[in-house]
Amino acid sequence: MITGGSTGLGLSCAKALAAEGASVVVASRSEEKLALAVAELGGDADWIAADVSDTDQVAAVVSEATERMGGLDILVANAGGPPPGNFATTELESYEPALRLNLMSTVAMCKAAVPAMQTQGWGRIVAITSLSVRQPMEQLILSNTARAGLTAFLKTLAREVAGDGVTVNSLQPGQHKTDRLTSVYSPEQQVDLASTIPAGFIGHPDDFGQVAAFLCSEQARFVTGAAIPVDGGVDRGLQ
Repeated sequence: MITGGSTGLGLSCAKALAAEGASVVVASRSEEKLALAVAELGGDADWIAADVSDTDQVAAVVSEATERMGGLDILVANAGGPPPGNFATTELESYEPALRLNLMSTVAMCKAAVPAMQTQGWGRIVAITSLSVRQPMEQLILSNTARAGLTAFLKTLAREVAGDGVTVNSLQPGQHKTDRLTSVYSPEQQVDLASTIPAGFIGHPDDFGQVAAFLCSEQARFVTGAAIPVDGGVDRGLQ
């Protein structure tokens, strides 16, 4: 199951997994976008309309996906970002919905999905977070805060379930040529943006999906608790 799977990086993860023969269920809020995504995925792909920021819906979504596929081996947890802002401009009331969207939604999904993975002795959790976990970004205080908390949760969970055959990792995307990016940046601005990336180009979403698919593979069974940047070398940190 891939949440936020109707467009962008979530859809690219779904495409990569489907290409490897996985049965895929994508979830997001828009039925229209989900229908288009499933048409693009083909095969036996399916969709579920849900708002994962509403944690009361999460258990039902995981249960329905499990029933439709006859089990749940892989969960790719993805959600959009909260509104921008800094400390001075961000009201206290804004933190709770941001934490629900970018922290508690994934915690709730893991609570619903991981126990069955432990029982069967195999499972993969991959969360899509942000480079802001490594280097807090200006005007994104809500995302910086929520995603850092999620990374701490994932690292803790990874250590607790590693012995059960379940891996837990996160991917930290840099700039990728999604529909959102191309709607925000003109072609000329995209050239300027690419020049700020050491690799010299903006990432392709399909390449990101392939990294996610690898983490979901049997070959990646010894990779867990990792938070991996996929950014063309933008991150300057040593770890």
